[in-house]
Parts: sequence; C-alpha cells; structure tokens
Amino acid sequence: MPTRNKLYFASDIHLGAGSYESSRQREDRFVRWLDSIKADAAEVFLMGDVFDFWFEYKTVVPKGYIRLLGKLAELTDSGVKLWMFKGNHDMWMFDYFVNELGATIITNELVIERGGKKFFLHHGDGLGPGDRKYKILKKFFRSKLCQWLFARLHPNLGIGIANRWSQNSRIVNDKKEDRKVYEQEWLVTYSREVLQTTYYDYLIFGHRHLPLDIQLTDKSRYINLGEWINYNSYAEFDGEQLSLKYFTS
Repeated sequence: MPTRNKLYFASDIHLGAGSYESSRQREDRFVRWLDSIKADAAEVFLMGDVFDFWFEYKTVVPKGYIRLLGKLAELTDSGVKLWMFKGNHDMWMFDYFVNELGATIITNELVIERGGKKFFLHHGDGLGPGDRKYKILKKFFRSKLCQWLFARLHPNLGIGIANRWSQNSRIVNDKKEDRKVYEQEWLVTYSREVLQTTYYDYLIFGHRHLPLDIQLTDKSRYINLGEWINYNSYAEFDGEQLSLKYFTS
C-alpha cells in the first residue's frame, strides 16, 4: 500500500459558476483529481472559492455538489486530513463541513510546518496594496450582522439570487491571463513584506486565478494555485519539495 505522506493544495474551482453543465463537468474533473491522489494524500488543503457561492442556513445548505462531497467524505473517512479555507465567494462556511466531513475551516491564514518546511497559507483576498473597496466590503460580509440579515431571506430567494448571479459570472468567461509576471503583483508584494519579519519556505495562495511559482529569496517561494476553469492546477508537497502541477486526465 502506498504511504500517505503527501500534501495537496488546490483553490478556485468555483463550482456553480456558469451553466449547470459546465459546473458539473468541472466538478467531475475535480473529483477525478481527488480520486487520483487518495492513495498517497496525508492532507488536502482546499484554499477557498471551491464554490462560487455558499451559505449555510441553520438547517439548509445549497443543493448540488454531491459527487464532490461524497469524494471528500471518502477521503476523510479513510484518514485524510481536510482543510477548507474561506474564500471571497464561499466565506459563509460555518460548521456543516466540520460536522459532515471532519474538516478544519480556516478563516484567514494558516501557518504550518511539515517535513522541516514552513508554510504560510491564505486564500489571498484582501491582502497586499490596493483593492481598498473590497477590503471594506469583506469586513461587512464577514460580520455577524451581514450573516444574520442574509439568513433572514428565505433560502429559495437568497440562494436563488446567488445562483443566478453565478450562472453569469465573469469568472467562467475570462480568458487565460498573460503569464508575464510583474514585480508589483500585489500578492507577491505582500509576500515580500511578510518575509521581512518572518521566514517561510513557501507562501501559498489562491484567488489570483493564475498559476505562479516565483522565487522570492534564495530559499522562499511564492506559489499561486491558479484555478480549475482554464488551468486545472494544484500544488503537491512530497515531504521534501513543493511542485506546481496540472491535472490532465
């Protein structure tokens, strides 16, 4: 039997965005990837925006995604540790995945050490210079008041509005970005600022939708996980080295 010793990182699957058919195809592809790593995965980090919208009412969650949830349950039941980060599209995760999957929900950053390497992990939204308007909105959206107000909407209305918005999301219509890397990329700038006070081997983010592997110093690297609409990209840590990879099956 293979040894479970690898860490896997993925982000920005945006299930629910676009048409039902395109979302299902994306879900099926992502489930095939999860199935391909189940034998050697020790921990799986889903680093935000797995869903294009998610809100947990007290007794109701958005319907669908049953193949993904079933596969995640299979992994966690077999002993794989699951970490789920709140992204800017699915920040309203509370305890459903904790209770059903045994997942650990991460609201902001997570710092871990594995194999003698130090990791800084964050979805990436609201970090670095600029984007001031979103940073203000983020505080409101994550507030208890906003969550209480949305919960007052009947699920048919609240989730219905969100699903209609997701079907016309610009995310699924965006083309692949130019892979040219700019030194002023805001998450790169943020990573350099973090390294001025604390050492990390790897600083890993999602949100940016562009797979990037940038050497920041002699020993520190910035990794952006990309997304699963155009790239199907993810990162793998084998206990010694971290690699940015692409799923093609």
